[in-house]
Amino acid sequence: MQPLNFPPYDFRIKNRENKPYIFDPIRKKFIALQPEEWVRQHVVRFLMDEKGYPKSLINVEKELRINHMKKRYDVVVYTPQGHITLIVECKAPAVRITQETFDQIARYNLALKADFLMVTNGLRHYFCRMDYSEEKYIFLEDIPVYSR
Repeated sequence: MQPLNFPPYDFRIKNRENKPYIFDPIRKKFIALQPEEWVRQHVVRFLMDEKGYPKSLINVEKELRINHMKKRYDVVVYTPQGHITLIVECKAPAVRITQETFDQIARYNLALKADFLMVTNGLRHYFCRMDYSEEKYIFLEDIPVYSR
């Protein structure tokens, strides 16, 4: 897999039937190593190792319903009180981040009501804080580190 714009991390990778799998510490199992999963696992490690978010507050690849349609988010981070503080949308490195990508995470956020959004393809990262009173997002240089 190609290097990404994250610090280097050691991952548990194994081959099964000539296909690579990467260990997901959140789901506690090996997942087929596709380009988007490579980005997702870097995001999980970034959140834990660089930003200090506890593993117990991170959730990966869960289903949600928006307008009676099933969708799946990539990564969410909760506060200890159970409020979603961050939603992350991961794309494969070959996928350009466009307005459509932001529209997708904004639709998810209508249901989830997170404080912060992150969109990444592993090479480019975009961070924003939600301003619900003005109904807009404010772009940031980075997301905040974990604090209780």
